[in-house]
Amino acid sequence: MKPTGDQVVATNRQARRNYELGDTFECGIVLRGSEVKSLRESAVQIAEAYAVIEGGEVWLHGLHIAPYSHAQSHTGHEAVRPRKLLLHRREIDRIRHRMQTERLALVPLRLYFKEGRAKVEIAVGKGKRTVDKRQDIARRDADREAARAVARGRRGES
Repeated sequence: MKPTGDQVVATNRQARRNYELGDTFECGIVLRGSEVKSLRESAVQIAEAYAVIEGGEVWLHGLHIAPYSHAQSHTGHEAVRPRKLLLHRREIDRIRHRMQTERLALVPLRLYFKEGRAKVEIAVGKGKRTVDKRQDIARRDADREAARAVARGRRGES
């Protein structure tokens, strides 16, 4: 019996900090057998990964999937290699058009299993400058301090 819901294998937490994210897309990913087994062991690093459109296809570069722990040395896979992402043609065309007109990047957000199939969630994003990151941190700190003040007011503290 297959597990229900999404089984998240890896998330790219740096993506939300370094990019202003827009539309997200769910993609299939072309993998070899030993890569799927390694993913089930969560032996993957997604932080350095990025996606590009080459020749009308979307490719994921920089994704590191460690060799399967029980594989023989000659039947394994390369840890870092370009992996093809599976999207509908109209989605690829829409992404390509936005990337060309707005100077955006394709950023993988998370890698997960959905109904037994490996999926990657990618987003179209624009890189943040250091000033933008500082403003986000200041805004988050201000919100946190306001929430604490409200909580103190409810408890009757001064």
